[in-house]
Amino acid sequence: MTQPPHDEQTASSPEELREQIEGTRQGLGKTIESLAARTDVKTTKAQEKAADVKQQAAVKAGELKAKAAEAAHQVQDKLPDPVKGKAAHAAEQARDKAARTGHLLQEKAPEPVRQKAAQGARAARDNRTVLLAAAVGAALVWLACRRGKR
Repeated sequence: MTQPPHDEQTASSPEELREQIEGTRQGLGKTIESLAARTDVKTTKAQEKAADVKQQAAVKAGELKAKAAEAAHQVQDKLPDPVKGKAAHAAEQARDKAARTGHLLQEKAPEPVRQKAAQGARAARDNRTVLLAAAVGAALVWLACRRGKR
C-alpha cells in the first residue's frame, strides 16, 4: 500500500475512511464538472464560429448570384435580337434533348445513377441564372470568334 502524504491525516476508523473517500469523490466530481464546462465552452465557440462562417458563405453566394444575374441582364440587353432568338432556340433544344436523355436514363440506368442525375437536375434548376449567363457568354465568345474569321 502507498503511504498518505504527510499533510493528510490517516483515518483512525472505517467511518473516517469512508468520509475521506466521499470527500475525495466530491472533489473529483467538481474537478470533472469544471473540465467538462471548459470543454463545452470550446465546443460552443467552435459551433458558433462554424455558424458564422456558414452565414458569411451564404451571404457571399447571394451576392455572387446577384452579380451573375446582373451581368446576364447586361449581356442580354447588348445582344442583337437574332442572337437572342438563336440562343433561346438553342436553349429550348437543349432542354428537349435533356428531357429525352433524362427519360432514357430513368428507363435504363441503375438507381445510384438515377439519384445522381436527379441531384444534378436540381442543381441546374436552382442555378438557372448562372447557367443562362454562361450560355450567353458562350454565345458571345462564339460570335466573336466567328466574326474574327471573316
